[in-house]
Amino acid sequence: MLIEQPPRIYRQLFPGTFWRIPAPSGEPKNVYLTFDDGPIPEMTPWILETLDKYRIKATFFCVGENVQKYPVLYSKLLEKGHRVGNHTFNHLQGILCRSNNYIRNIAEASKYIDSDLFRPPHGHMRFPQLFRLRKLFRIIMWDVVTRDYSPYMTANDIFNNIKKYTRNGSIIVFHDSLKAAGRIEEALPKAIEWLQKEGYRFSIFD
Repeated sequence: MLIEQPPRIYRQLFPGTFWRIPAPSGEPKNVYLTFDDGPIPEMTPWILETLDKYRIKATFFCVGENVQKYPVLYSKLLEKGHRVGNHTFNHLQGILCRSNNYIRNIAEASKYIDSDLFRPPHGHMRFPQLFRLRKLFRIIMWDVVTRDYSPYMTANDIFNNIKKYTRNGSIIVFHDSLKAAGRIEEALPKAIEWLQKEGYRFSIFD
């Protein structure tokens, strides 16, 4: 559970960030479906087709160098009405580098990704990085990590994580990356259908 749903004490290390956004009382419960690390031609088009099939919108946290390589694919995300966010230029972990270098890397990604949303790779940031980035972005973390990237997980394991941990307002993380291939193709449609059956509405960030 420490991975799939970060505990409150960990969330408190990053004040001013968003982990979960419940719908107001009396409204249908909602979830935020998000995808990290793309766009790439091997995975993102299939995800877009799947989202189209179920008529839902999602948020894609894009890596700048992928957008640079595949601008047409990035444009398709926007054309289809999905939300995008900055995920650094080359999936850089803030805790492993100097703050100025990290901020420059994110600024480089912003040349290709026009968004006020940011998600730090692996959820790691130094405090000076957090305080500076909060002035520039809404920092979107997560409430449920599907772990679709793990070779030790099956599609059914991923689906079970969704069923076990999702709640009103959950920000759910899947990945449009090669690491998720072979599992997400089965897990994502099952997860969407289960969420719809449970009465969840799919939201994107305003």
